[in-house]
Amino acid sequence: MTAPIAARRPHSFSHHGIRVEDPYAWLRDPGYPEVKDKEVLSYLEQENAFFEAAMQPRKALTDTLFAEMKGRIKEDDSSVPQKDGDYIYWRAFEVGAQYRKWYRKPVTGGEDQLILDEPALAEGHDYFRLGALSVSPDGRYLAYAIDNNGSERFEARIRDLFTGEILPEIIPDTLSSLVWTSDSRGLLYGIANDQWRTDNARLHWLGQPVESDTELFHEDDEGFRVSVGLTSSEKWIVIATGDHVTSEVWLLPADNPTAPPLLVAPRKPGREYDVDEHEGTLYIRTNDTHPNFRLVKASLENPGNWQEVIAPDAHFYLTDFTLFKGFYVTEGRQDGLDQIELRDYATHAPKRIPFPEASYSASLDDNPEYDVTKLRIGYESMVTPDTIYDYHLDSGALEVLKVQEIPSGYDANRYATERLTIPARDGTPIPVSIVYPKDLPRDGSAPLHLYGYGAYGIAMEPGFSTSRLSLLDRGFAFALAHIRGGDDLGQQWYLDGKLEKRTNTFTDFVDVAKGLVERGYTSKGRISISGGSAGGELMGAVINSDPDLWGAVVAHVPFVDVLNTMLDETLPLTPGEWPEWGNPIEDKTAFETILSYDPYSNVSAQDYPPLMVTAGLNDPRVTYWEPAKWVAKLRATKTDDNILLLKTNMGAGHGGKSGRFESLQETAEEFAFILWQLNIAQ
Repeated sequence: MTAPIAARRPHSFSHHGIRVEDPYAWLRDPGYPEVKDKEVLSYLEQENAFFEAAMQPRKALTDTLFAEMKGRIKEDDSSVPQKDGDYIYWRAFEVGAQYRKWYRKPVTGGEDQLILDEPALAEGHDYFRLGALSVSPDGRYLAYAIDNNGSERFEARIRDLFTGEILPEIIPDTLSSLVWTSDSRGLLYGIANDQWRTDNARLHWLGQPVESDTELFHEDDEGFRVSVGLTSSEKWIVIATGDHVTSEVWLLPADNPTAPPLLVAPRKPGREYDVDEHEGTLYIRTNDTHPNFRLVKASLENPGNWQEVIAPDAHFYLTDFTLFKGFYVTEGRQDGLDQIELRDYATHAPKRIPFPEASYSASLDDNPEYDVTKLRIGYESMVTPDTIYDYHLDSGALEVLKVQEIPSGYDANRYATERLTIPARDGTPIPVSIVYPKDLPRDGSAPLHLYGYGAYGIAMEPGFSTSRLSLLDRGFAFALAHIRGGDDLGQQWYLDGKLEKRTNTFTDFVDVAKGLVERGYTSKGRISISGGSAGGELMGAVINSDPDLWGAVVAHVPFVDVLNTMLDETLPLTPGEWPEWGNPIEDKTAFETILSYDPYSNVSAQDYPPLMVTAGLNDPRVTYWEPAKWVAKLRATKTDDNILLLKTNMGAGHGGKSGRFESLQETAEEFAFILWQLNIAQ
């Protein structure tokens, strides 16, 4: 088959006196979020057919990779059971199942009870995702939310676990947690409005019509989103509202949700904070005096009078805290490495939990109860499979409860991992986590896969991946670039990769690749790269700037039409995204900055590397037309004969296919594409 060529249709606009051409604007269906335009659908289907035809000769390789990946998954896997009140809860896969089943049994003994059957709920749907899930305090009701098309508009339902009955009330378009009141009769939630924004917190009483539900809170700022939650003691319902840089929190008594809400502190631009409560004292994590956050406390009677508990630290980034009855836990990163510390309420002195490796990922796991004598902790590294521990408070011992099982076998001694630093062009040292076979040559002959994201203050954790082994076992090194735009080294690291400093993210990634070449891990053209969403924007930027570095590129649901999206305030995410990217509608400098790096706008007549692009027709985060327009423009503009593929999931959203094996199939396709383009012996 020949590659489909999308029609070029004259379309342009001017803003701040700058004219921009957009000849593929027609690929956005005017009826979105419904996509029914026959010409648009025909083009996407032609691209899908071309993808299938191009990958057909690689089917045997894809099948081999899939079999390898599937063989590393314990099909009848289950979680470590955890006590919560009168019951012990766990979830489990059955052999061959795409989705989990959720179980519980009484602490006092008795039969296992199936409380939620995901495979049954998913039956007949091409896509299924379980969203929020919450058991009422009395253990009788299960509230859960499901999405069966990838649009992330969940439908909430309630099941009586004592009778098995599904209650008649159904709440559509939820986009939040589901939080029970203390008496187990009321349920708080938030619904998405027409622009897919949660601007409310609502209260539903069991047995009452959903139409009569009460709106307890409404947010008028279109850039803010509302969420609901509970404090650790479950005495207070938390209603939080905010955008990427500013937050505001209100509290409601969990036993009286219609009481007047208590405002902790009014919103102040640029100030973020989150709140928990212990015995009448509020604990608050905030960045009001330092980007790396500090911990303060206040009384319920005077919640805005903050007293410092833990001072901010330039080398320690306070990422989270969790309150328990007799102690509390802080989580953070010391110079980029995860740390978990226990503290008492009297002295607040830290007791750090030690971990054995130089580079790893560690965090609190499932700890639902308030009064505990041990903590559930998760740990992994690039060579250590996911491990679940109980940390015993009395002895300080870490008890291994479960190590991720790899049925086909795994020998950690075959691999090595390092944490490197590579200087960016401005001299900033960029951390890199890398794993590779111990016999990897350092003469530049080895292939290397480099992954990056670099946005929204999201760190890239150096964790374990069974799928990644299919590359390592074919001689690859695999590297994570901890580039600016994430918060890997603290909040300032994030600030140094956003807004007017956005291009640091892209140049950091390129400089890491060049540094790995200089150190002999690989060579120019032997590097495959991938990223998704904002990481897909990264892919678009670096193939525009340094196309000859890369031997294969995979961009998943890439955010590549940044300027047009940020100019369209009717799109679901746009107003809330302006603090991240800038508001080009009002700010000429923001317009010019985005235009300078926007991947779609900067496609030029040059050679590009082989490229595989994915999209989701129902994706509300990165709309399908962004990758479609980008691919269309690349096809018409690039000067090479390298393969360019676009695959659109016609029944899925931002995360691709939802089943655990369907997802593996897509990873196998991605790796087959990379091996094909780098000409790696099979």
